[in-house]
Amino acid sequence: MEHNYEKEYGCLILKMPAELDHHQAEFLKEEADELLMKYPVRSLIFDFTDTYFMDSSGIGVIIGRCKNVRFSGGYVKAVHLNEQISRIFQLSGLMKIIEVE
Repeated sequence: MEHNYEKEYGCLILKMPAELDHHQAEFLKEEADELLMKYPVRSLIFDFTDTYFMDSSGIGVIIGRCKNVRFSGGYVKAVHLNEQISRIFQLSGLMKIIEVE
């Protein structure tokens, strides 16, 4: 299963799936790591336009990729969060470690 992504000017934009559960998280983690190795980027953007569900495994994917990108001096941002996903970010503390637009 391939997830959508865009790469432009040192920035990797990962389009999050509609449901970011355990099964999706495993695939996304592997793909994101491969893309980050293939395309060294300075910024990683998680696009939640189509996402309406995310569980703790999704939070883990985001935190893990955040650590990888920041280790190389980059930054991470999340965009287009709906009310449900925004609440998950607030309750989990992700809002404190990732810029949200």
